[in-house]
Amino acid sequence: MAELSEARRKANKKWNEKNKDKQRVYLYRSHAKKFVREIANEDDLKELRKMIDDKLNNN
Repeated sequence: MAELSEARRKANKKWNEKNKDKQRVYLYRSHAKKFVREIANEDDLKELRKMIDDKLNNN
């Protein structure tokens, strides 16, 4: 992969500092997807389904 230019590094740093909440959401979403796809067993998935259903019904 090509090295980033100094301008790109500065732009990335500025965006990261301004968007900490977005970064957190992206990270958690990524971890959740990986957990579901690669790690979770049937019981984990059933528990997650219940949590999701509860969250959807309460909003």
